[in-house]
Amino acid sequence: MSETAAAEEPATPDEETTPRTESVTPAAPATADDRGADSSGEAGVGEGPAGHTDAEPEAAPADTEADATAESATAEPAAAEAKPQLSEAAAELAAQKIERERIARRKAEREAPVEAGAKLSGPAADLLAAVRAVEGGGKPPAVFDAPPAPRPTVPAPAPAPERAPVAAPAPTAPPTPSPDAVQALRAVLTRGGAPEALVPQAVAALGEDAAAQLSESPWRLLAVAGVRPTQADGFARALLGADATGSGDERRAAALVGWLLAQAAAKGHTVLDAPTLESALAQYGVPDPAGALEAAVGEGAVLAFEEPVGPPVGEDEEQPVQVLVGLEGSAMAEESLAEGLARLANTFTGPADWDKAATGTGAELIRAAAGHGLVTHTGGEAARAEPRALLAAAREFGLRAVLAAHAPAADAVTVAGLLAGAEGPGRDADGQFALDLLIVLDTPQLDVETAAALVESVPDGARLVLSGDPAVLGSAGPGRVFADVLAARACPQLVSRVPDPGPIGELVSGVGIGELNQVDAPGKEVVIVPVRDAGEAVHRTVQLVAESVPRAFGIPADAVQVITPGHGGAAGTRALNAALKERLNPGPGRFGGFDPGDRVVHVPSAGRALPARVVSADAQGLHLDAGAGTRIVVPKERVESQVRHGWAVTAHQAVGARWPAAVVVLPGDAAQALSRDWVYTAFGRAERHLSVVHGVDQALAHAVAQVPAKPRTTRLTGLLRALVASAAAQPE
Repeated sequence: MSETAAAEEPATPDEETTPRTESVTPAAPATADDRGADSSGEAGVGEGPAGHTDAEPEAAPADTEADATAESATAEPAAAEAKPQLSEAAAELAAQKIERERIARRKAEREAPVEAGAKLSGPAADLLAAVRAVEGGGKPPAVFDAPPAPRPTVPAPAPAPERAPVAAPAPTAPPTPSPDAVQALRAVLTRGGAPEALVPQAVAALGEDAAAQLSESPWRLLAVAGVRPTQADGFARALLGADATGSGDERRAAALVGWLLAQAAAKGHTVLDAPTLESALAQYGVPDPAGALEAAVGEGAVLAFEEPVGPPVGEDEEQPVQVLVGLEGSAMAEESLAEGLARLANTFTGPADWDKAATGTGAELIRAAAGHGLVTHTGGEAARAEPRALLAAAREFGLRAVLAAHAPAADAVTVAGLLAGAEGPGRDADGQFALDLLIVLDTPQLDVETAAALVESVPDGARLVLSGDPAVLGSAGPGRVFADVLAARACPQLVSRVPDPGPIGELVSGVGIGELNQVDAPGKEVVIVPVRDAGEAVHRTVQLVAESVPRAFGIPADAVQVITPGHGGAAGTRALNAALKERLNPGPGRFGGFDPGDRVVHVPSAGRALPARVVSADAQGLHLDAGAGTRIVVPKERVESQVRHGWAVTAHQAVGARWPAAVVVLPGDAAQALSRDWVYTAFGRAERHLSVVHGVDQALAHAVAQVPAKPRTTRLTGLLRALVASAAAQPE
């Protein structure tokens, strides 16, 4: 990678004298769900919401079927039935076992887990495997019957920590169905050839009357996360028999409309334009796409909006419009968010004289916040000092000021903790935050529903400052909140002039404008490590983390973060975590695949990945140390879906955090997953040292120069502009 070249890492003595000739045959190309664009609302959000999220709720799953987005709406092949596969976490454990055998040349120390439902066969097994393999965007899989293999014995609990552990937040529990409802649903699923194990997911998606809904319209099974159209078609044929009317069935068309919009939401869209949606319906064999869409809107299953196109026209001219269609949740959240932002911008009546504090760092931001209820602030990592200066100034003036961030950060609460009431000032009698100023870092990570909940909780007359770096990866959920607010120009916009320092800052700044520049790194702040194949990429990554970086920079291995584009593949997070565990903390994985001392990420909800370390396990679950004296207990039934090894993560999992050193791994099979915002985010996670394990040839320069962030179709900009214009037109 001569384009970004700083310096190539000198070979270790054994490599200088003995060229490596070992070549590990890459694994079969991973699917987009497996290797994809890691975890956000883009086509392939990490494992999961997230992530996303994986069977773990971290991000939206990539979809190689009909994408239903403006850039891709390819049809699903008729024979594309999902093949049986292990659950996400089980697949990771199996991959670790394989990697350990290859690296250490010994037998695995324990048997691979047996997948629940393995005794099923045919369509039932396919359907169960597909549902259990869903990542992000959908609900976490329920806990199925235990596998026939005996569970590992959990040792006695470790001594109690000084600080009492807190239980990990439980996902929203679905309503408990009555025994009669469960029995009826089980009977319907059995008649349709679907496994009984889908009962919990079907109840969560469809409610108490799931059996009646599926009997009336078998295609409603598409509401269950992980089920695809070909599988729903087979279920309908088995259930309806001769009464099934084929691809022209109105019930099928209605279910497909909702499913396509749900797939689009998983990739960041809050709405789709009608022609794109009709095209996708046609590719699934719907004979009258326009009629099907009109029927879905008429029945209230989806919402339609007319948005003006182009500049305003004269009174005698007809304004061109486009029809946008969306699901109720995201669409209503977008409208609520626009109204909340306009409320804060227009009802603020407390301009203050903060000139005496407006000196030095953040002076311009302090002056803007003094006189406005809504302000945006953009900048890189160094610019985060400016919102902190505003926080200090506001507190000096006696204001109740709070700083909120996506990931844990100094002097800040997390957005999730603030909304849940676990962190921050709490709420007043009206249910709104008891504060005068809320500063939000990492605003690009806010999906539209989270942003709406946040803004709705800010009281009238308070100040809201939205800060972030527009060049980083977007939110795991639907929406492009920060970019839309900036585009609307509905409030003062402050652009930081503080550059990120050093060679890493220079490199990242160039990436942000589409340039992959050569930087001068006299202290080897940036090092390029060329590799020939994925096997060598794994080898060199382990060497960098365990030896080279600690030796050259005095940075311990625990402070070095590995970042790679996807979870699967021969150099994805699974393979890298297996190799790094073998080197840094070998063990049999007695606690559900984990050992004390393992670095992990805990994914309590979609789009959130919290770094932690395994302490122990007992009857309560897996005990994690999240730093700063915070202990978390993840119940054993949620370990599989919420915890994974964390020496190597995806860029979506890493966004919002930084480490003293980062090793960014770019294996050859990840070339198609690279984009400018991914590279910008990954490179920017390093503070003192960045190593790039480079095996993608010219694909890196191409991605930086020509592959911008994927567009998202949203309505927030237009809604906010209209509200601001309406307020301006009101008489004083």
